[in-house]
Amino acid sequence: MVKRKKKDSDFAVTAFRVVQEATDQAEEAPEKPLVTEGKNPHAVALGRMGGKKGGPARKKALSPERRRQIAKEAAAARWTRTP
Repeated sequence: MVKRKKKDSDFAVTAFRVVQEATDQAEEAPEKPLVTEGKNPHAVALGRMGGKKGGPARKKALSPERRRQIAKEAAAARWTRTP
């Protein structure tokens, strides 16, 4: 899945960012730390390892018909929500 940046709603902010990127003056955002305060770093690392493997393993285990059924149920749930 491709992560997308949030779109700026203000035209001036977007224009300013574009000019800075074009002139190589844009500041790079600092990377978020992998481990937050109060969490065991080893547990966090294990969770990431399992999380990266889980989706592809589940896809391989499911039949195409079952994946299609899950996708239809998810789409129906998204469209039936009220704002």
